[in-house]
Amino acid sequence: MNLYRIHNVYCPLDHDERYLRERAAKELGVRPGHLASFAVERRSIDARDKRAVRFVYTLTAGLESPSRSLGAKATELAPAEPYRFPAPSAEPSGRDGHRPVVIGAGPAGLFCALSLAEAGFRPVVIERGDAVEERSLAVSSFWNGGELDPESNMQFGEGGAGTYSDGKLTASGGDGSGRDRRVLDEFVAAGAPESIRFDGKPHIGTDRLVEVVRNLRRKIESLGGEIRFRIRAEALAIEGGRVRGVVLADGTRIDSGAVVLAIGHSSRDTFASLAAQGVPMERKPFAIGLRIEHPQEMISRSQYGDSWNHPALGAADYKLTHRASDGRSVYSFCMCPGGYVVDASSEPGLTACNGMSDYARDAPNANAAVVVSVRPDDFGGSGPLAGVEYQRRWERLAWEAAREASGSPSAGSRGRSALPVQALGDFMEGRASACLGGVTPSVRGSFALAELGACLPPFVAAGIREAVPAFDRRLSGFGRTDAVLCGVETRTSSPVRVTRDDGLQSAVRGLFPCGEGAGYAGGIMSAAIDGIRVAEALSLSSASLLG
Repeated sequence: MNLYRIHNVYCPLDHDERYLRERAAKELGVRPGHLASFAVERRSIDARDKRAVRFVYTLTAGLESPSRSLGAKATELAPAEPYRFPAPSAEPSGRDGHRPVVIGAGPAGLFCALSLAEAGFRPVVIERGDAVEERSLAVSSFWNGGELDPESNMQFGEGGAGTYSDGKLTASGGDGSGRDRRVLDEFVAAGAPESIRFDGKPHIGTDRLVEVVRNLRRKIESLGGEIRFRIRAEALAIEGGRVRGVVLADGTRIDSGAVVLAIGHSSRDTFASLAAQGVPMERKPFAIGLRIEHPQEMISRSQYGDSWNHPALGAADYKLTHRASDGRSVYSFCMCPGGYVVDASSEPGLTACNGMSDYARDAPNANAAVVVSVRPDDFGGSGPLAGVEYQRRWERLAWEAAREASGSPSAGSRGRSALPVQALGDFMEGRASACLGGVTPSVRGSFALAELGACLPPFVAAGIREAVPAFDRRLSGFGRTDAVLCGVETRTSSPVRVTRDDGLQSAVRGLFPCGEGAGYAGGIMSAAIDGIRVAEALSLSSASLLG
């Protein structure tokens, strides 16, 4: 079969597959019935002209015979090579001590374990939190006023922090290996919508992620892998500069010569344990800020004009950046159309927020973090964990601000968490809000009125105040005074990097730092891809590690 790619196919909002086939056939110089294959490779929205919002497609089509009349938008396409996992350097063994151990069941850990299981390694995955079903109950209980469970919450548990998010699957681009396609294929097979294969901004949604994560677990188990919940890694067993296993919190040990460290960006106690054992790691920049809520209708009208409520478009998103006068970057992060602001705390006495959306993105408000870049020299310490303590400092102030808020029935009590919130207009003037305006907070969990500027590094508060007018000029209504701010957003990425070499191993041989927590990814998609890369590296080294 002769394959072709057709670029930049612009379509009105009201179109169907027949229209797309006709456009593809025209570019290939044939009739639609002569197409031997047809697929949408990519779909995005072109809203540069608000009077004529449209879709733009990249299509692929096949012909039994070569085209004799290619249009300007069509190019011949070589068949994509399927993803191939490298042959292990040693025959996988199911004996104790010869099975790789994966610490953490987030995207990196799950995809690493899945790849290893498919290669016959029968990995053992240990996860400090609950399976996703029980985890969902614990999170809901916390949001409804229950006590925080430090082991199973928004950050810890099967699926990792990404389970409670918008489920965005954006990545910087494929590397030619097919790993990105493999991740999407596995997600679809596990229950994700088919559209993630081609949408320019794919997402799964929190409501569907629970099913997807559960099905990934079942596949790993069906291939001989094992996932153990409510088990926390206390330390590594290191002998002669090599990892020999994992010491658990209950004092027992799992022997293994290959350990994957996929612990997520909030495993602060594990970072401390690794540092105490001399595992090389370094400080890493991240970003801190607040989450802002606007009516979703306002965002969609601003982005799509009169077409804002067309059923083909869905809820509009945005991405905004600003260079502050002090040279720092201020930008929107993890924008959640039609979503909720959530209490994402994971330690008692510390408060952190995040955002999430269901697949339909049909909640009344849009929310996004507005964050400012933070550098290691801001941390006030030179040790590898200085960034962790810096995050904790502002999370502690946020917890205290909400707890001490007077006259608010939703303020934290008996050690329970609450998120501090404030009207944007009051934040810009540096005063606590006495009341909120037309935007009703969509917070999952408790909240209390407070002055958020006191919960941020001064340069972060100043950067956000400087950026808001600039963002308002680009997105009409962004600076409305009754927009709701919530704090604090500190978990934008890991504050540490656990160093590794070109073979993806730590200086402690047999230890494979992996994913976002180790400092090598920034979201679900990139973490999953890094998990696959680490599984490949482990397989290639299996003779010396697991033999």
